Amino acid sequence: MSDALVAPRVLLGKAAPLVGVAVFGLALWVLQDWLRQQHYQELLRALAGLRDTALWQAVALTVAAYLVLTGYDLLAMRFIGRRVPSGSVATTAFVANALGNSFGDTLFTGAAVRFWTYTAAGLSAPEIGRVVLFCSLGFWLGFLLVGGVAFIADPVALPPALQGAGQTSRPLGVAFLALLACYVGLALLQAARGRPLAWRGLRVGLPSPALTLGQVAVAALDLCLMAAVFYVLLPPSAGIGLARCIAVFLVALVAGNVSLVPGGLGVFESAVVLLLGERVPASELAAALLVFRGLYYIAPLLAAASLLALRAGAPLVPRIGERSVAAARPVLAMTPAVMAAAVFAAGALLLFSGATPAVSGRIEVLGGVLALPLIEASHLLASLAGAALLLLARGLQRRLDAAWLLALLVLAAAAVLSLAKGWDYEEAIILGLVAAALLASRGQFHRRSSLLAEPFTAPWTAAVAIVLGASAFLVQFANRHALHAGLPWWAFALQAEAPRSLRAMVGATSLVALFGLYRLLRPGRPATPSPSAEDIERARPLVERSPRTYANLVLRGDKAVLFSAAQDAFLMYGRRGRSWVAMGDPVGSPAGARELRWRFRDLCDRYDGWCVFFEVGAQQRGEYAELGLGLTPLGEQARVELARFDLALPRHAGLRQARARLLRRGYRFELVPRESVALVAPALARVSDAWLAAKATHEKGFSNASFDVGYLAQFPVAVVRGEHGIVAFANVWRGAGRHELSVDLMRHLPTAPNGTMDFLFTELMLWGRAQGYRWFDFGMAPLAGAHAQREAPVWGRLATLLYQQGEPFYNFEGLRRYKAKFDPVWSPLYLASPGGVALPAILVDVTALMAGSLAGIVSRRGPRAAPAACRA
Repeated sequence: MSDALVAPRVLLGKAAPLVGVAVFGLALWVLQDWLRQQHYQELLRALAGLRDTALWQAVALTVAAYLVLTGYDLLAMRFIGRRVPSGSVATTAFVANALGNSFGDTLFTGAAVRFWTYTAAGLSAPEIGRVVLFCSLGFWLGFLLVGGVAFIADPVALPPALQGAGQTSRPLGVAFLALLACYVGLALLQAARGRPLAWRGLRVGLPSPALTLGQVAVAALDLCLMAAVFYVLLPPSAGIGLARCIAVFLVALVAGNVSLVPGGLGVFESAVVLLLGERVPASELAAALLVFRGLYYIAPLLAAASLLALRAGAPLVPRIGERSVAAARPVLAMTPAVMAAAVFAAGALLLFSGATPAVSGRIEVLGGVLALPLIEASHLLASLAGAALLLLARGLQRRLDAAWLLALLVLAAAAVLSLAKGWDYEEAIILGLVAAALLASRGQFHRRSSLLAEPFTAPWTAAVAIVLGASAFLVQFANRHALHAGLPWWAFALQAEAPRSLRAMVGATSLVALFGLYRLLRPGRPATPSPSAEDIERARPLVERSPRTYANLVLRGDKAVLFSAAQDAFLMYGRRGRSWVAMGDPVGSPAGARELRWRFRDLCDRYDGWCVFFEVGAQQRGEYAELGLGLTPLGEQARVELARFDLALPRHAGLRQARARLLRRGYRFELVPRESVALVAPALARVSDAWLAAKATHEKGFSNASFDVGYLAQFPVAVVRGEHGIVAFANVWRGAGRHELSVDLMRHLPTAPNGTMDFLFTELMLWGRAQGYRWFDFGMAPLAGAHAQREAPVWGRLATLLYQQGEPFYNFEGLRRYKAKFDPVWSPLYLASPGGVALPAILVDVTALMAGSLAGIVSRRGPRAAPAACRA
């Protein structure tokens, strides 16, 4: 069921990188054919001939465009009704767009950046989803307006294959404006009715007319400024009007966005060439495209890295106060992604530089200072460094400290090598800036894990392949005539640029190929192990030091256990279908817990599984956001504050009466020490068997205990004794530092008088209060609280609906009502998971783990949570 539900999505996700590589190859073929008669030196002359005024205008327009982009997020905050510091919003918008423009929706996305940042700022996953949807919708609304006006004002002739709708793009422009008018009409209709629109039971809340107008204005201005950057770089002699340039630009922009190629590299350029190649000289058009990508894509990415580096280094400056550091914390959540992107771009820069000849005149000057072997070695090593940075960027994205150190060393070495291979001081300055930004961000790379063991996903593999393909294209284009002349690749001479570039390309490709071969041939990981007795004993001291009682679940021995490298934390998990489900947060030190979350995520990625954490609190929302996991409400945890638990209060009259009634009838409470549990084990077994038979159920698992004398003997057991012996029992969990008291397995005889379990829990809480315990944990009431429904996104609501179908079998509402009479403090618990369309299948897997089997979910023989059950 789980695999079938998401199989199309999984197949599409795996095929997308291959499609991106194929589209990139097609784009290179188009560019190769277009540049067939062009020389590399002509391109250099066109670059040198760009007007200074055009360059400064392009810089100013780029700055203005990125300032306008902040309008999307500022309006989105008004849409969801949340107040987030404007500085954080502006920084998030800038970084999200810098990453999104440079890498598209492949390695990094604007949505992911917003998720990391706004999660740290306290926004819920549904709120962030609405922000992302608002920004995306705004872009397309602006596209409809600008495209409609441009296609009508200066229509573009359509190819014969697309002329079914007309000879030009004018009918398309009319259709765009009509669609925009329909949307605005719906927004006005909603405002007039005063409630969200509904269609077949689906409620759609559109932005207000004022916000819609703001969306359209921001997006239209954004697109016009972006197109204007490219427009001012075109030669005036080409006679391209602004409207025509905007129309061509929009077509190329969409082609790049849907190509699945990072940043639309090559695809955007190919689309522009197909539409303008006959009207603009090839060298001048290529120069405009190169400068545009450098100004609008690469420069903002480096600026974003520098900005976050300054924020990350702020705590080192004494004048920065504690409040400023706290305000910057949400923004720092995206630092690893930005640094990874900057290092990836630095690696690509080194490879592209190694594929092209040195700037004219510099190699001759350098030859008079350095020996030829040193120049040759520097050229090869710089390209190898570029390939290494492409691989290390993945480790930076996953916050590895080893990747940070190696990337810093490689960047520093590459800056020196850039000077030694061709006196490329501009390149060395860029590499130095990236290294400085990385150095200032040291605190964001805290994971200790094997760099070679990290999962290397298909999108990353495709991105590296695309960069290597672009480098090979540059080698062929820049050195076409020398290569065609038959100059051997092993030729060593000061002016032998083509063989030098070819050797560098082969070296970089070989390094990446060896890395891939190592990953293919390395031994596979063993199957998920069952915990040994030694594992349980290693975990026991950590359990005894944990203030939270759920850590005792590891002592059951039914879940696999993962330990941190320092043995100061552990994580327990089970598997069902594609779901790898960790029970709660890792137990142990904060550093060990952080390490284990990432290791568990890596383990899931390696086996193409879904990474899931069951019953976690909102306190670690940011940690799970770093893992790419969202929080879905599961229910509410009921905890009684023992210092305030007083039977004399009017609201506890029912408990007081039940206790008095059982005491009059001769029933008494006793806490059996664990050393004596074996003596009462036969009586406990009789109670358990009778309870199971009366409930027509079987033992559960994962988050709940089953009857096992060996397990019960590890804890004290609370019992209720009557005239004929034990009638009810529950094993007792005690948290370190007397922080928390709880129960796990609890059973009673069907003949026990009404109120027996009330009596047991009341006496146990009174005992805990006398012993100085702070809390009594009643566990979770699944799906409790109306806020769970409001907070859940669309797929979360569908998953919740599926989960609720267990109500006839699990009696969720009865469980909540039973716990509520003890007047607990309710706090939400969540499921941390990838979410999306996989969420319903994940919840089915989790429920099957708890039920013991998939059939146990729907069968009347499935586990039923009676009011006597404490934990969910």
